[in-house]
Amino acid sequence: MAYMSMGEAHRRITDYLNRFSDAVSSQDVASLKQLLSFSSNSPSLLSLADSLNVFQDANRLIKQSDNYSPFADITVPLFRSLQHYRTGNLVDAYLAFEKSANAFIQEFRNWESAWALEALYVIAYEIRVLAERADRELASNGKSPEKLKAAGSFLMKVFGVLALGTVHLCRSVIRSIETARIFDFEEFPKRDKVTYMYYTGRLEVFNENFPAADQKLSYALINCNPRSEANIRMILKYLIPVKLSIGILPKDWLLEKYNLVEYSNIVQALRRGDLRLLRHALEEHEDHYIIQKQKDPSKAHQMKLDVIVKALKWLEMDMDVDEVECIVAILIHKNLVKGYFAHKSKVVVLSKQDPFPKLNGKPVNS
Repeated sequence: MAYMSMGEAHRRITDYLNRFSDAVSSQDVASLKQLLSFSSNSPSLLSLADSLNVFQDANRLIKQSDNYSPFADITVPLFRSLQHYRTGNLVDAYLAFEKSANAFIQEFRNWESAWALEALYVIAYEIRVLAERADRELASNGKSPEKLKAAGSFLMKVFGVLALGTVHLCRSVIRSIETARIFDFEEFPKRDKVTYMYYTGRLEVFNENFPAADQKLSYALINCNPRSEANIRMILKYLIPVKLSIGILPKDWLLEKYNLVEYSNIVQALRRGDLRLLRHALEEHEDHYIIQKQKDPSKAHQMKLDVIVKALKWLEMDMDVDEVECIVAILIHKNLVKGYFAHKSKVVVLSKQDPFPKLNGKPVNS
């Protein structure tokens, strides 16, 4: 390293901090990504590491500045990680980077949009690379390589942050977890496995892949802590409709124990084969149309006709899409349903206000 003055070191450190603060305030993800990419070995990051070794009071500089202190939980351990990385101390570099990464996740949760998503992907990549290098260092010293497993848990946490609130963002994270041969899923802590299976099970429900949803949600249920009744209820809230879709009905005691009585009349109607009771049960619990509303609340009022076809088929009432469209058109004409058709996409768009008007004894249009 060429000689660097204290003043030059201070300038480079404040330049980095200003760029970090500006990138966040202006939501400039391209700049933020560059500031986090250790493995790129960019000259600016390497010179920053050298600056930190010359000017050793960066922590105080960060914490005493109104501009820098809001991100201190990210930047302080990030600087420490960069210093260790520069000197080749990869285990300590990983530990400090993991602390910074966890702080970044907390900030990401608080931001109103997912503007920093690509930066989060960079962090997930960097933590994996650092973990691999740290494990090689540990193995060369005769110690147990364990950082890659910790990085896997961090990836699970990233998935948890993204899961379902932003469904379309989950797929690349899932691919990273499920295609990476470096992770043995069964070696993860049980709580992480249950969380992952719960959210990916919900995602399979969203994709209408019910056999896969059944497998994942069942795994989550079997492995969930039996004392965590709130978590069991969350799992059952999605698993029960999945089981119903394949003809498996829950026991009454299960619904009572976990306060899932909204399914009681539906289950009773299905046991009896009573379509009238089923219709009333579904009307009564219209507000509990959980899957559609939670997978994309903005489209909760849109229903694909082929979904109705599947529901009728399950009730042993075979109809094609054209027949269903005809019936729904009649229901709309008679004011039994408020809505209209999007013919090109084969979707019935229900009114957001009172889509199923109560009759209240009034005659329908003939």
